[in-house]
Amino acid sequence: MPTRSSRARPSRRDFLGALSASSLAVAARPQSPVGAASASRLLRIRTLTAGVPLTTLDDLAPVRAAFDGLTRARDRCVAAGYEVQTIRIALPPLIATMTQEARDAARPALVALDTLVAGRGAVVSLGPVLMEDRADRMLATWAMHLVTETRVTSFSVMVATPDYRPLPGTYRTAAEIIRVLTAAVPGGIANFRFAAAACVPSGTPFFPVAWHDGPASLAVGCETPRLLLSALADTTAGDTPDARMRVVLDRELTPVAALARAAAEAEGWRYGGLDPSPAPGLDSSIGLVIEALRQGLFGGAGTLAACSTLTAALKSLSVETCGYAGLMLPVLEDPILAMRAAEGRYSVRDLLLYSSVCGTGLDVVPLAGDVREDVLARTIGDVAAMAARLRKPLSARLFPVPGAKVGDPVRFGDPLLTSCVAMALA
Repeated sequence: MPTRSSRARPSRRDFLGALSASSLAVAARPQSPVGAASASRLLRIRTLTAGVPLTTLDDLAPVRAAFDGLTRARDRCVAAGYEVQTIRIALPPLIATMTQEARDAARPALVALDTLVAGRGAVVSLGPVLMEDRADRMLATWAMHLVTETRVTSFSVMVATPDYRPLPGTYRTAAEIIRVLTAAVPGGIANFRFAAAACVPSGTPFFPVAWHDGPASLAVGCETPRLLLSALADTTAGDTPDARMRVVLDRELTPVAALARAAAEAEGWRYGGLDPSPAPGLDSSIGLVIEALRQGLFGGAGTLAACSTLTAALKSLSVETCGYAGLMLPVLEDPILAMRAAEGRYSVRDLLLYSSVCGTGLDVVPLAGDVREDVLARTIGDVAAMAARLRKPLSARLFPVPGAKVGDPVRFGDPLLTSCVAMALA
């Protein structure tokens, strides 16, 4: 009888089977009722994001026109059998160009914009509301009013420019906004709509960092973890995991890109590209994909290498890409990542390490409610420094939970967020 050390290591296919049965069951949620064809696909379109060249908040006609175009684009994709989860509007950074007085005076117009967008079942990003290397001590108060007066409006603070220049004067302001938003809405949920953005270019379709520059445009973001998991299960002798994922992603993303390009051309918009970052969902875990790659639980030795393998596949696609184009690890949006955090298998510092070889930085990370503002600011500075040094877009969407201590369970009423524990930030 063979000893334990001499037994053959289980194959990736064996590991996938066991892992899927034991872990992904906790992540199940019903499919959206958009038809049998789209429900059967392993790829979902997370967002169709229109960049709208708005010049003044007093004239929302361009936003209304963009919605008409987005509706036609969505109909085109649904007719082709895809589930389109959201449509979104990204605006130029008008607020960042205003004085404090003009910014305060713009709040009624922003409420009207939010009402229009919410009425169309969409969300809107104002883009960065601070883009200069300076502190703005009044911006946090303005942000508190914004999130309490609106429902679907996101925004960011630029902490490093798209040409890779850190803006250290903004770190503390971004931290102040996070602290204020923690108490602005019950449960700290307002921080879902804000991030510190480092080296994030215009045209990124994912929120809350999306912003627009130039003529009207259309960009796409997708949810692909289930597709990636399927690709790994089909890996055969001679295949490498990154090569297999690249082949499958190119095959499945190419028709999505063609649909989006055709939709943009029909509207007279510029096609901005497709962000292949594998946005997860509650039944579509990127954590599960990483565990399949390393054949072990997320957070252990080999996690960084698995993240690098995934990123290599995403960076070598033939489709025209935009935005982050990297691996997303949003803790509160992924049941496997949340589970491993609750088990103490990784830390926020580990997530920052993984960001060196992947995509988005620190995303929806649940923190103790009493985390200090200076610690938040230093962490944002770390993200900005990494983004600038590695010349890649990253962001920090940090989620202090009111009343929670490190290790406390945290739960949210939002259907897009899963349960977790408050993590330490030091």
